[in-house]
Amino acid sequence: MSARNSRTAPLGSAILGQPEEPVRRLRIRVQSLLTLSLAGTHIVGALIAATLINVVIPGPSLLTSEFLIVIAVLAPAYVVVAIVVGTVLGTRYGVDHLAWALDGRRPTAREQRTALNLPLRMTLQQGFLWVIGLVLFTTCLGIIDPDTIPKVSITILLAGTTVCGFVYLFTEFALRPIAARALEAGAPRRHRLAGTTGRVMLAWVLGSSIPVIGLMLIAVFSFIRPVTPVRFAVTILALGSITLLVGSLLLFLSVRSSIAPIESVQYGMSQIEKGDLDTKIVVYDGTELGELQAGFNRMADGLRERERIREVFGRHVGRDVAAEALESADILGGEERDVAVLFIDIVGSTALASEWPPVEVVALLNRFFAVVVEEVHRAGGSVNKFEGDAALAIFGAPLRVDDASGRALRTARTMAHRLAAEIPECRAGIGVAAGRAVAGNIGAAERFEYTVIGDPVNEAARLSDLAKTVPGYVLASGRALDTAASDEASEWTVQDEITLRGRAEATRLAVPAE
Repeated sequence: MSARNSRTAPLGSAILGQPEEPVRRLRIRVQSLLTLSLAGTHIVGALIAATLINVVIPGPSLLTSEFLIVIAVLAPAYVVVAIVVGTVLGTRYGVDHLAWALDGRRPTAREQRTALNLPLRMTLQQGFLWVIGLVLFTTCLGIIDPDTIPKVSITILLAGTTVCGFVYLFTEFALRPIAARALEAGAPRRHRLAGTTGRVMLAWVLGSSIPVIGLMLIAVFSFIRPVTPVRFAVTILALGSITLLVGSLLLFLSVRSSIAPIESVQYGMSQIEKGDLDTKIVVYDGTELGELQAGFNRMADGLRERERIREVFGRHVGRDVAAEALESADILGGEERDVAVLFIDIVGSTALASEWPPVEVVALLNRFFAVVVEEVHRAGGSVNKFEGDAALAIFGAPLRVDDASGRALRTARTMAHRLAAEIPECRAGIGVAAGRAVAGNIGAAERFEYTVIGDPVNEAARLSDLAKTVPGYVLASGRALDTAASDEASEWTVQDEITLRGRAEATRLAVPAE
């Protein structure tokens, strides 16, 4: 399975289903896979062992009348019984020890360890049947002809060991959905020998070293019991072919067991790169690769938490201010900027708070500020702060924009129209000013905020207060009109000059043209 199919096969293979599938379907799936893998592996192993003993391996021939009862009756009977017993007992043993998963409950620590060690335990159980067969056939055939003991015992031993290796890999694969549910309870301590290194060594031992040992033993016995060159060549070719086939299959299964978790992480990383921070992969491997899968999920959790903090931070101070703060998070002070300032304040807020229930006041303020924020952001400005029932918006900081004054003036007009139409029960004075101010981080090293300080801020606040007494509730300074683009300035009418409270310099007033 490639990384692109990880969404449809989160457990590494489509035949393993989905981790959240119903318990009944999970039970049927696990039982079926265990039965097929155990029965199929034993049948193939028995056929290979019989072929090696009777045809390939040099030594006394067992295809004679004196071995008829053992070969024609005892051997098939035991093989059938062993396959049936091994499959039934193995499947039932596995299911009995997975009652917690098939009941849909969380495992205890002991049940978790048992589930993750189940492939090894089932492999030892199946290997015991091969040990019984080894003792049985070596004894029976040895009584008839002692010369058959080396040939039979070595062949059954090597074949049984290889079969057990396949049983382990197939069982581990079939129980992967169970391992995923067990690992949801946390990763237990695990010996590294049973990890990825153990899988690779298992494939090497069963696919390479054991066949090589078999060839070496055949060579040794050829000195004791000489064989013809043709027979020896046939034996080497047959064992070599089986070694290539078995070794390739074992290596493939081992590599796939290790690659599948890596591919799931690769898929998860691709989803993270696309911006899907809700991505979570299934942890189904009990080795260090499972730790890699769990580590990816922890990383994704951290990214989601970081993005949530960024989102909440951006909502509190404005996304532009948040971006500026993240770039210069440890720098206090600021720089001079030519900015335009819009200040808006609700008329009669004190009376409103005393006459209306608090819940309704909060709802009204939220509707009010929704219009303010939307219009400011639409024009490329940023809401620097909320002050109770008032708001301060800046154009030109922290992001530099062209025609900051024109944007502020246009926002004041559109905002006034929307508030009158959408929130008629709420009136607000809007003041717009422009000039040079200092923008930056103000406060202490432990706690500071991004803000704008200067005469335009004070002037806008005073204009906002004054605007509450004029029709339309909007006033701007003559300086804001002078620095605005001509198309926006033409939408305003200049009126008299007035000295605002707290300022020595007179301010030319302007109102939106009717």
